[in-house]
Amino acid sequence: MASRTRRSGRASRAPGGSRRRRLPMRLLLPLFVLVALGAMLMLRGYVHSEVLADHRVGPPAANDRVPKDILKGGPVIDTRSGKATSLDLPDHELVLTFDDGPDPMWTPKVLDVLKKHDAHAVFFITGTMASRYPDLVQRMVDEGHEIGLHTFNHPDLSLQSKSRVDWELSQNQLALAGAAGIRTSLFRPPYSSFAQNMDNNTWPVTEYIGSKGYITIVNDTDSEDWRRPGAEQIIRNATPQKGHGAIVLMHDSGGDRSQTVAALDRYVSGLTDKGYRFHTLTAALDAPSAHTPAAGLESLKGEAWVFLVQASEKVTGVLVAGLAVVGVLVFGRLGLMLILSVAHARRVRRRGFRWGDPITEPVSVLVPAYNEAKCIEQTVRSLVASDHPIEVLVIDDGSSDGTARIVENLGLPGVRVVRQLNAGKPAALNRGIANAKYDLIVMMDGDTVFEPTTVRELVQPFGDPRVGAVAGNAKVGNRDSLIGAWQHIEYVMGFNLDRRMYDVLRCMPTIPGAVGAFRRSALERVGGMSDDTLAEDTDITMAMHRDGWHVVYAEKAVAWTEAPESVQQLWSQRYRWSYGTMQAIWKHRRSIVERGPSGRFGRVGMPLVSMFMVVAPLLAPLIDVFLLYGLVFGPTEKTIGAWLGVLAVQGVCAAYAFHLDKERMTHLISLPLQQILYRQLMYVVLLQSWITALTGGRLRWQKLRRTGAVGLPGGGTPAPQAMDGRPVG
Repeated sequence: MASRTRRSGRASRAPGGSRRRRLPMRLLLPLFVLVALGAMLMLRGYVHSEVLADHRVGPPAANDRVPKDILKGGPVIDTRSGKATSLDLPDHELVLTFDDGPDPMWTPKVLDVLKKHDAHAVFFITGTMASRYPDLVQRMVDEGHEIGLHTFNHPDLSLQSKSRVDWELSQNQLALAGAAGIRTSLFRPPYSSFAQNMDNNTWPVTEYIGSKGYITIVNDTDSEDWRRPGAEQIIRNATPQKGHGAIVLMHDSGGDRSQTVAALDRYVSGLTDKGYRFHTLTAALDAPSAHTPAAGLESLKGEAWVFLVQASEKVTGVLVAGLAVVGVLVFGRLGLMLILSVAHARRVRRRGFRWGDPITEPVSVLVPAYNEAKCIEQTVRSLVASDHPIEVLVIDDGSSDGTARIVENLGLPGVRVVRQLNAGKPAALNRGIANAKYDLIVMMDGDTVFEPTTVRELVQPFGDPRVGAVAGNAKVGNRDSLIGAWQHIEYVMGFNLDRRMYDVLRCMPTIPGAVGAFRRSALERVGGMSDDTLAEDTDITMAMHRDGWHVVYAEKAVAWTEAPESVQQLWSQRYRWSYGTMQAIWKHRRSIVERGPSGRFGRVGMPLVSMFMVVAPLLAPLIDVFLLYGLVFGPTEKTIGAWLGVLAVQGVCAAYAFHLDKERMTHLISLPLQQILYRQLMYVVLLQSWITALTGGRLRWQKLRRTGAVGLPGGGTPAPQAMDGRPVG
């Protein structure tokens, strides 16, 4: 209830005079951020063969439609002219070929061995790996090796349509252009082996690829290094007989290639001594280079592609790190809440526990009200029914609906109305403090209902002279709707369980505006209520801590408040809360470096509040992002299991919180749905608050519409009582 000035923004008018609504920038920016992160994650999944990948492998087929010259020919197959020809390598010419790379661990080691022996090879790269490790592709070219395509996602092309084949080739070329600025005419199909194994399914693909200008390279000597049979066996498998030339198949990616690297050093050295030469394919065939420069738009597109892939790798790396952070924060918070709330409950519920001498002195109750006509009567009647002596001050903050007149017409004893021009909630509370008679001051909202024992329970902690403020137990009164039930769970679990934890740690971040109490002397020492932030309750609480006062939680001081009943109202409320909390944290930031009580709060309370109330909720959407990604692209079973595990932990915490507050467990039925829907809304609200803060926006207070439907449990309002607790006739 800070400044309640109306917005004066103008909506643009469409032709014809109709009003056209524009989507506010504060909504567009979160939407843009979420879409951009989603796109980066999808791109990362694509280049990691998790999205649009096809891992099927076709079964063997007949080969009666494959030309016999191909089946009996060499490993170099050329169908570019429409006529199928094949070539063998000259004697003592060896072409080492490496598939599936580049790999950040094994490819550099393979390149080091080749450089050591001044040997050259052909690397059949996949587009996924080339996009992720373009520097290795550039190194291959710089060191004189030849590059061939091995598709983008490594599918069995015999199972794919022509459009998918075209896509695999073009994307593979795009990655190569972006990584090294070249194109290549060499191609090796995934899952290929010898020419004699060509069949009726793979041959049409070979013909089609030839029509696109590619030479297909299979092999005639398989090292079988993928089996990891040991370095000696790899060398034996890769050694041709009788000095013949050969195209040797090895791998520099796809798993542990330590045996390949170990064998390669001895293999190249040994066969060089026997007169073999290790050349690129075109050098061995004395043919023009397979490389041509990528120029113009193709080069620019390739560079843009590699840039985006690199960005997606970095962004998703940050997201994964953020997921780890939020996991630690979420489970750390849940663990702290459980452990410390148990300690708090045992302490305050043990037999004979007392804060100090019982507080029986009268209390001033302040009710700041702005257009609360629907609620104010129930609020005031619940107060005068209190079993503790009180005076009630309703501070009418320039209401236009007759709120003050309603209270005056009730004619209830001990109730006064103080009128002022609209100046906001902090000003109304300060006006109330100035007019209050007593040293203990209770503050509440105009839409809240107290139980008869609430005031008495709320002020008992002041028996300890160190206590400067007390937070009460706010509960959702309108919990019958789904959105009300979700907020009820949030209040019991997220707010009241939190307050027990912060009480034990002596760093309570917020005294709820619905139910809180203060010493007048403590308020005066910190300068009263401030309008520096939109979260005046958080601001005053932090100021109390910094001044050396204890702030505690009174679980039996129950107040029933009216929660927002629509998504729009909930959005407005939580947006203000989130933004106001950030303002309060920023305002009290110097406490981190100060000494004494302020420094203690700054180094204990501020980090906890920042991590649990700002950072963790901001990063928490990553859980749902990766959940959705895992459900769609796998591993689905593990993803569901992990989500159910997190839900189970939250369910245990929620059940314990409901047990402490003596609430019915039936409301927890909606907890899974709350985690799926309600939590996402809170994420977007917090993200919007962050953007507002970072862009220097100024958020104004927005009045929520009230229904006046909240009363005490059972539907009744207690009969009014006088200052001494007797019913009023």
